[in-house]
Order: sequence, then C-alpha cells, then structure tokens
Amino acid sequence: MENFISNVTSVNDAVNSFAWGWFAIILLLGTGVVCSAITKFFQFSHLRHWWSNTIATVFHKDTHNKSEVGAVSQFQALCTALAATIGTGNIAGVAAAICVGGPGAVFWMWVAALLGMMTNYSENILGIYYRRKNAENEWSGGPMYYLRDGLGSYKGMKNVGKVLAVVFACFAVLASFGIGNLGQINKITLNMESAFFSDMAVPAVAGVSIIRWFIGVILMIIGGFIILGGLKRIAAVAERVVPFMAIVYVVGALIIMCCHITSIGAMIASIFKFAFGAKAVAGGAAGTALSLAIKNGCKRGIFSNEAGLGSSVMVHSNSNVKEPVKQGLWGIFEVFADTIIVCTMTAIVCLSSGAIDLSTGAPVGDVDSATLVAKAFGGIFGKPGEWFIAIAVLLFAFTTVMGWSHYGSKAVEYLFGVKGAKVYRIIFVLMIISGALLDNSLAWDISDTFNGLMMIPNLIGVLALTPVVLKLTNNYVERNIKGKDVEPILSYDPDIQAEMKAKLKEDAE
Repeated sequence: MENFISNVTSVNDAVNSFAWGWFAIILLLGTGVVCSAITKFFQFSHLRHWWSNTIATVFHKDTHNKSEVGAVSQFQALCTALAATIGTGNIAGVAAAICVGGPGAVFWMWVAALLGMMTNYSENILGIYYRRKNAENEWSGGPMYYLRDGLGSYKGMKNVGKVLAVVFACFAVLASFGIGNLGQINKITLNMESAFFSDMAVPAVAGVSIIRWFIGVILMIIGGFIILGGLKRIAAVAERVVPFMAIVYVVGALIIMCCHITSIGAMIASIFKFAFGAKAVAGGAAGTALSLAIKNGCKRGIFSNEAGLGSSVMVHSNSNVKEPVKQGLWGIFEVFADTIIVCTMTAIVCLSSGAIDLSTGAPVGDVDSATLVAKAFGGIFGKPGEWFIAIAVLLFAFTTVMGWSHYGSKAVEYLFGVKGAKVYRIIFVLMIISGALLDNSLAWDISDTFNGLMMIPNLIGVLALTPVVLKLTNNYVERNIKGKDVEPILSYDPDIQAEMKAKLKEDAE
C-alpha cells in the first residue's frame, strides 16, 4: 500500500508540475492580458460603471428578483460563486503563498486578480451567451457548452470542441470531490479539533477520534439538507451566509491592522520589495525567489478566486439576467471582493504576525502556514481569536462545499444528464464524512492537480472565443454606455435571443 501511495504521489507531482507550471501560468496571465486588451481594459476604463451596476445595486429590487423559473437572482448567483471561491484559499492558501514565496507573492496575487477580473468577465458572458435550458427547465451553462458550441463552431474544430468539453467536465467532477469536498471538510475538522478539543482526551473509533466522526456526521446531515435541495436552496443559504462571513472576517482583519498601524508601511514595502526577486527569501537567490513569488502568488490567487478555472461560470449561467455582459460585471466584482479585499486582508494579518521577517522575506523559525492566521488573530484577541478563525474556516470551507456541489452536478449533467446529476449529489453528500476522517493530504494534492487541469481546456476556449467576447462587449457599450439604438446580442440560439430580447423590451416598458 505504501508503494502504491508513493507511486501515485510521484505521478501526481509530475502532472501537477505541468498543470501549475510555467506553461499554465503564462496561459493564465496571457489570457487575462488578451481579454483586458481587447476590451480596452474594461476593469479600469469602466470601473465606475461595473461598480455602480454590481455591489452598488445590492439593495435594488431587480438584483434580488427570483421570479424566473429555473433561475436564481443575480445577487444569489454572485453569492453562490463567492461561496465556492471564498474558502480555505483565502486563509491557509494566502499564508502558504507568503511562507513559500515570500511577501512578494502577494503582489503577483494582485496581478493575477487584476487580469483575472477580465478572464472571469469573459467566462461569464460566454457562459450566458451559450447557455440553454435543461430537461427540468433550469439554465445550464459553463465551459462545456462554449467549448462544444463555440469553439466547435469553427471550421474543422467540431470534434476538438466536443473532446475538450468532455475533458473539462471530467476534471471538474474529480476536482469537486477533492478540493470541493474532501479537502474543505478535512480543513474544517482539523481546525475545529485544534481550536476546541485539543485539550480533551477522547476515545477513537476505527482508529479515528470520535470528535472527527461527530463533526463529519453533523456536516454530512447539514450538507445533505442544503445540497439535495438543489441550486435554489444552495443560493438561498449563500445569499445569507456569504455577505455576513466576509464582512465579519474583514472587520476582524481591520482591527488587527489598526493594532499594527505603525507597521503597515513596512508590510506594504516588503510586498513590493520581494515581488521582483530580492535575495534571501527562503535563503534562495534572486531568480529562484522571483520564480517562487510569481508561481505561488498566481497559483494561490487563482485557487482563491477561480478566475480562469471556468468553475464559477456554471452558477453565473443560472442567473435570471438577460444581458450576458451584466453578469460579466458581477464576475469582475467577484474577483475584486475575493482577492483584492479578502486575500489582501489575510496577507496583512500574516505579515503583522511576526512570523515573517519583513527585512528578509523569510519565515521566522518553524512557521505552520495552516495555523499562521489563527495565531495572528490569537496574538490580538487571545484564545477567542483562534476560535474565531476556526469558525471562519468552518463557514468559508463549508460554503465552498455547497458551491462546488453545484459545479460538479452541472458537469455530471453535461456528461450523463439530469438524472446522473441527482445521483452525483447523493454521492457527494455521502463523501463529506470521508473528508472528516482523512489524515492524508494526497487527496488534496490530487484535486489541486485536477483544478489546474480544468484551467487548460477552459482557457483555450476563452482565448479562441475572444472575438465573441469583443462582439458582446462592444454591443453592450454601444447600447448601455453610449446610448445608441443598436440591436442587442444576447444568445447564440435564435429562440433564446428572441425570448431575451422580448424580456428586455418588457423591462424597458
């Protein structure tokens, strides 16, 4: 068995080095650059517009309208997507990036996010443009559909599009069980056990602490109630939990920043100082340090906000929005909220902990990235600070499980139909308890690889369909920003185009 695990680990390490190697990083950043350039850097040039049409409309009635059958509101789609993205990557992931890549990794996390805003925007508008209704009259969209019907519509690319769509769906299903389920539940269990039960002597069942069994069973029951209720129930829970947990976490981080206000300048300076490979990070040379900073910043940034993976498209496509670009604007805000706000807060908390030497960028002593944020909060708030992070991880990670259950079900639906998706949800819920019992990090490492492998076919599709992204963006800008009387472009399907056009006319009246 040990030989088998060793062989699997070796194979996974080799594939992971490709999935998250320089080819993937360049493809990722390059796609962000291309999508930004063709839209004239929409995330900056139209900042006021996307801001006023996303979070600034949070109290508007239309943003929360749930009247359409088989759809969720725009805000629910955002919260469900954020539920999946704001997870352990925002806490342990950021800490790990800094511990391995130094403070400079934060800079590259920002770069990946600023470019990723337009990658996510492009994915979302393609998802809306190529979506269709399934057998249960629910919207279905995602990379599978724009790979098959978008990329596949090009001359000689029909089979290529179909194959890439299936490949993406398969990797999405596998990743949903790993990073979307087992890894998150395992993180919850370890943090809860460490924060609340570390001083207790508890019996074991089948070699596993009864505490883990108890946590696993409770999470499976709660998960079953929410996940088996379908997207409507997942979105309803996400709409209430996600804003609350994000605001509370940011407030806690702001308090820590205020307590270290005199050091904020040194922290920000260290981020820029080590972004371009200053020596001494982890004892390495400048070139090695730069490589570590870029790779870890980009990797952890994408792990956090998922821009480029194509995963969140599968829930944004369920929005009741008529305009593809309007949901794309929410995609821009999603990346901004996840990385520029939440991850930056975590980074400052990590750098204020004293565990990172701001003059060398190297960890001080034996630093555990998994508990670094908890210790930073504990340093200010005492034991309650560590309890707070344990609860934050619980909420962040469990909402990630909710979001990924929908992603996996949509991928299975593409492969096996609506009935297959129902079976998948049951299996997904039953697997929750396994995550609580795991000691081994191999499942997490393997699913990290599948996450990277999802990215490659998706980005190929996005790059190939940049003419569609440009066409949709220009059409939207002409009508909604410049006020010109231009025919709206809303769907690749003539019937859906006519339906959405009629609804836009009704809304205008």
